[in-house]
Amino acid sequence: FAMPSYGSLAEWEAYRQALREQILMSAGLLPMPPKKPLHPLIFGRLDSEGYSIEKVLLETFPGYYLGGNLYRPRGKIGKLPGILIAHGHWTYGRLENQPLNSTPVQGITMARQGYVVFAYDMVGYNDTIQTTHEFGGRREQLWNFGPLSLQLWNSIRALDFLLSLDGVDPARVGITGASGGGTQTMLLTAVDDRIRFSAPVNMVSAIMQGGCVCENAPGLRIGTNNVEIAAMAAPRPMIVISGPQDWTKNVAQEEYPAIRRIYELYGQADNVANAVVDAPHNYNQESREHVYQFLGKHVLSVSDPSSLREKEVQVERLQDMLALQNRSLPAGALDYAGLFASWRDWSQQAAAAEKDTKVLQKHLAMTLDAEWPKQVDAETAAKGVILTRRGRHDQLPAAWFAGRGRAVLLLHPDGSEAAQATETFRRLRENGRPVLVIDAFQTGRAVAPRNRSAPHFLTFNVSDDAARVQDVLTALAYLRSQTKAPIELIGLEKSSVWALFAAALAPPDIVFSPNIAPFTGEDEQFIRDFFVPGIQKAGGISAAMRVIRSRGGSGG
Repeated sequence: FAMPSYGSLAEWEAYRQALREQILMSAGLLPMPPKKPLHPLIFGRLDSEGYSIEKVLLETFPGYYLGGNLYRPRGKIGKLPGILIAHGHWTYGRLENQPLNSTPVQGITMARQGYVVFAYDMVGYNDTIQTTHEFGGRREQLWNFGPLSLQLWNSIRALDFLLSLDGVDPARVGITGASGGGTQTMLLTAVDDRIRFSAPVNMVSAIMQGGCVCENAPGLRIGTNNVEIAAMAAPRPMIVISGPQDWTKNVAQEEYPAIRRIYELYGQADNVANAVVDAPHNYNQESREHVYQFLGKHVLSVSDPSSLREKEVQVERLQDMLALQNRSLPAGALDYAGLFASWRDWSQQAAAAEKDTKVLQKHLAMTLDAEWPKQVDAETAAKGVILTRRGRHDQLPAAWFAGRGRAVLLLHPDGSEAAQATETFRRLRENGRPVLVIDAFQTGRAVAPRNRSAPHFLTFNVSDDAARVQDVLTALAYLRSQTKAPIELIGLEKSSVWALFAAALAPPDIVFSPNIAPFTGEDEQFIRDFFVPGIQKAGGISAAMRVIRSRGGSGG
C-alpha cells in the first residue's frame, strides 16, 4: 500500500471521519451496543515495593466477561495518568514473561513510574474464555460478530473502566501493545478520542496488515490500510516501534514519513516518533524503554530519560495473577451460542429502533460499499456497451435496446443473455419499451477468476453480491443520464434481492415493486443467495424496505 497525499487538513479530517465509521461498521459497532454497567470485580491484591497488582473481571456485554490485571502505584498522590496494555499472540497472553515480551514487567515498571495500568485479555486468552480466540463463519459475518468485534468492544469498555477509577486523569490516558496488541492500539486510538497518547509496537506496516481473524474483520481495510489507521492518532502523541526483522522493516523510510506528514497538517510533527529495534518480532526491554521515554516526555514531563529505564522486578507466579484461578465465571455468564444470540438480538433491536431512515440508508451503503455514481462513462463494445464509474475503473457489460416510454433495467442472476431469453423481456419489447440488461459482477460476460480463498479476502474486498448491487446502481445512473423520465427496475429470481438493496440506495424516483418471494431474509437465505457481511447487522430486508417506503417509492 502507498499512503496517498492529503492536500489540506480539512481533506484529511473528512476522510478520517469516514474511516472511523468504516472501522466501527466493520466491527459491528455502528451503532454501538448500549454501555451497561461493567460490574467490576477487583480482588486478590498483591502488594510490592512501589506498586500493587489486582485481578479484574469486567462484564463488558451482558453475560460476557473480560479479564485483566490492574497495576497501581503505591505512595503516589493526585491525578495519575492511565494506560491500557493490549497483548499480542503470545502463548501466555497478558501474562507472557520472556525476553521478547513481558507484560507483567511492563505493568510493574509503568506503575512504579506513576501510571495506573490495566492489562487486559484478547478474546480466548487467560480469563476471557467464553469464546475461543478464532471463531465465526458466514452466519456470524452477516451480523458483524467476530473476534475483532469483541476485542474492539472490550478495548472500549476497558477504557471506560480505567477512566472510572479514582485518581485517573482523563486528560492523560493512553494505550500500547505489540503485534496483535499493536492492532488493538491502532484501532482503539482511531475510534476513541478519549485515548490521548498511544504506542503501537511492531505492527504498523504497509506490507502486512495482520495475520489473525482478530485483526481482519470483513470490510475493515477496503480501500485503506494500517498506515492510514495509525495516522488517525494525529495530532495526539504517538511513538511507532519497528524493526528490520519483521514486516515493519520499512517503517523508518516509508510508513513513518507518511504518518508524519499527517501530523504536519496539524502543525504537530513533534508529537510523533519512530524507534527502530533490531530484534525478532518483539516488545522487549529496548522497545519498552523507547516507549517509557517518549511517554515520559509527553505524559509525565520527565526531563531525564535515563530515570525511566527498567529495574529488576520480581514477577508473581502467573497462576496467581489469573482472575479465574480457583474461581468460576459469575452466575449468568453466557456460552458461545448465548453470546451470539444476544448480539443478534440487540442488533435487531437497534436497527428497528432507528427512526431516521437516512441513517439506515447510510448503514446499508457502508455495508455494501456501494454508491450512486457521480458520472458513468459508456464505451461501445461488440455486444453493446461497457459502463464505467469515472475514476473507479470497474467495467460493466450491458446491452441497450432502444424504444419509447419508461426505460427499464432488467436483471437476471445469470446475466444479460439470460435476461433476454425471459418472458418478461419479450413482453417489454413487444410493448416497445426501452430496456437495459447487464452482466452484473461474475455473471454472463463478466465471469472471471477471483481467488476468494486468499487469507482474509473479505477484509480487503467486497463480496460478489455487494459488487452486484453496485453494478445495478451504476446501470441505473447511466439510464438516468440518458433520460429524465422515471426508470423502472425489475429483478428476476434471486436478482430481485440485488434490486431491493440497490433501490434502497438509489434516488427515490426509481420505480421498483419488491417481489423477492420466497426470500424472507433468514440467515441461511442470505448465506446462499445474497452473501454480504454485515447485511443483517445493518437491518437486512426490513431496513431496505423501510428506506424505500419512507421516500414514497414503490415499496408497496
